[in-house]
Amino acid sequence: MAEALLRQLSHGQVEVFSAGSEPRPEIHPLARQAVRDLFGLEMAGQHPKPLDRFLDQRLDYVISVCDRADAACPIFSGDTERIHWRFEDPAAVEGTEEEKRRAFERTAKDLMGRIRIWLALPIISSRIGTAPVGHAI
Repeated sequence: MAEALLRQLSHGQVEVFSAGSEPRPEIHPLARQAVRDLFGLEMAGQHPKPLDRFLDQRLDYVISVCDRADAACPIFSGDTERIHWRFEDPAAVEGTEEEKRRAFERTAKDLMGRIRIWLALPIISSRIGTAPVGHAI
């Protein structure tokens, strides 16, 4: 969800990759649905990827979005700044299908808000539009 939202909010000015410490075979269908229903975005072309795929790539920022991913996040080469945003994993929510759907929607809304704030930071906003910024979420 974060990859699609950051790409949209930066109008493609940010080169963004999403990866996980233990990626599933497919993106959770409720994640796709939440992003589509709330923001009208499709996650076409996105698929789960392992973190180690990006270890040799120069990244300006690595943003982890759950505690488990943060704990498992490797050290990246170069001057990569690590940022941790604490979100509950909506896929771990137990309950009815409606409760699970609401958990994904809540996470998508919260991610949207956090990404908007982050993009508005002077150090970030001053870089967008001048050179691609590499980010992993």
